[in-house]
Amino acid sequence: MAIIVQKYGGTSVANVDRIRSVAARVKTHWQRGDKMVVVVSARSGVTNELIGRARALSPFPDEREMDMLLAVGEQETIALLSMALHALGVPACSRTGAQAGIRTDAIHTRARIANVTGGDIAERLAEGKVVIVAGFQGVTENNEITTLGRGGSDLTAIAVAAAIKADLCQIYTDVDGVYTADPRVVLNARKLPEIAYDEMLELASSGSKVMQSRSVEFAQKYNVPFEVRSSFNNQPGTLVKANATSMEDAVVSGAALDRSQTRVTVADIPDNAAAVAGIFDALGEAGLSVDMIIKNLGTSGRANLTFSVNTDQYEQTERVVGAVLRRLGSGTVRSAGQVAKLSVVGVGMISHPGVAGTLFGALASVGVNCDLITTSEIKIAVAIDPTKADAALRAVHDAFNMGTTTP
Repeated sequence: MAIIVQKYGGTSVANVDRIRSVAARVKTHWQRGDKMVVVVSARSGVTNELIGRARALSPFPDEREMDMLLAVGEQETIALLSMALHALGVPACSRTGAQAGIRTDAIHTRARIANVTGGDIAERLAEGKVVIVAGFQGVTENNEITTLGRGGSDLTAIAVAAAIKADLCQIYTDVDGVYTADPRVVLNARKLPEIAYDEMLELASSGSKVMQSRSVEFAQKYNVPFEVRSSFNNQPGTLVKANATSMEDAVVSGAALDRSQTRVTVADIPDNAAAVAGIFDALGEAGLSVDMIIKNLGTSGRANLTFSVNTDQYEQTERVVGAVLRRLGSGTVRSAGQVAKLSVVGVGMISHPGVAGTLFGALASVGVNCDLITTSEIKIAVAIDPTKADAALRAVHDAFNMGTTTP
């Protein structure tokens, strides 16, 4: 008998048949005596539909009201899954994020978890019930509903697993694990049996769609091992944990593409640290993440900044930076176009020289240039032309011998 937290994404609960399949899988664990907590997302497409309706009424909907609206998606799913379990003879009860004791800060649409009490989950598990928890949502100290932003249901599952000291956390999705690259682009990409938190975190922040980086950060902080696996088969997935075994010569574990980046240019600002700090402080206060920063050498007391942001955050970035520039009395902000971010990740990079040379050689072999570059001990990321991104990913994957022997 074990305490198990399972999370099912939107495609896994997209319709009645898939909800029944999830219920059957959960029943199998319940019948053998496991105590089950199931975290679910909104059904596939529901959140986007709700966002579309809101933006049809207002181009910039009030964020508090957006949270009230978007929380509806997960609440539909928890009720439906609970009903499906009842139909199979399994006692179950649904809980919203607030009822599960998920307390957050007050930043609407991208709240951060402050603490998780678990609510009455332990009591309901002791009664033999399966507890179905709405992912993606929480509540402030003032009982305002909040949502956690992208990847919020994964974050909910890992946070609940930490709070109730679960023996196992499984993230069920429409992929069957973590691959060395996107297998839809790189045909000989290889599924990894396990991967370390650090590597998974870098891949997540680099555009891998399997997990959002916030979820991995939380798992690492609270030492919650979790398995990424498919809800459409019974094959083992990829275990993400503190230390993963790897071959000595495995320099790079994986490569990822983020196609949703916009390059931002901020021109003609005062060439001093206070001006730069003002811009990035304002972006941070607005909850906006910035990547791949370059500050050009100043002339005549003026300087330029270039950085990248998620494309869906560009309009807000422009508004926030514009307000800072007006206070500074000079400067302009504009989009410098779409870019794709290609990253190579691996703990073996720390002790192996020549990684950068191999990377740039692979890019050169397919005629790809880059301008923005960032590095860490286990990652190199470059901004490239989005139209050449697939060819670049395949070339880099082959250059580091990450794939299977045959496509």
